[in-house]
Amino acid sequence: MYNSVMDHEATPRRRVRDPEAHRTAILEAARAAFAERGYARATIRDIARRAGITHGLVMRHFGSKEQLFIAAMPGPKDLEELMPGPASTLPERIARAFIERMDRADGNDPFIALIRSAASDEPTVAGLYSAMRERSAAAYRTVVTGPDAEERIDLLASQLIGITFSRYVIGSGPLADMDSERLIEFLSASLRAVLQGPEP
Repeated sequence: MYNSVMDHEATPRRRVRDPEAHRTAILEAARAAFAERGYARATIRDIARRAGITHGLVMRHFGSKEQLFIAAMPGPKDLEELMPGPASTLPERIARAFIERMDRADGNDPFIALIRSAASDEPTVAGLYSAMRERSAAAYRTVVTGPDAEERIDLLASQLIGITFSRYVIGSGPLADMDSERLIEFLSASLRAVLQGPEP
């Protein structure tokens, strides 16, 4: 009887596990931490605290801060959803999705954190940018073709980086002051030229 009671008491209670809920909480906390503090100053411990879980659980899900940052970035799925549809309206779809996402984020977007971190000359940032670019480029390659496709994809990315820096990081100048709909119109025209490529 005594041993039976002891064995029962020694058996740890089974914890309720919900990996998907943990993953969602971690990503939400990571996006907020990276946006507020930048990549260099954000820590796994702070992200774990915000998510209400342990440091070890964050590492179990993502392995490293770099992998967590990449996972927290808007990924290929976001772009893949924009690709179907008439080619003639693709520039508008990209421009609208990007500007509306950034406006809605109110500064709390990992892409903004990446651009801010680039100014700190952190070596890791280059690797993060390369990983982010490759994920986005894979989606763009489904519609951007030709011998100069990679150059045009990079040029498209540079347009979005420039707007992010002017409007959402520095926050001053004509692009920062422009009405969202007006900016979407300008960006659409610029992206159209990039996506179509130079005249043969």
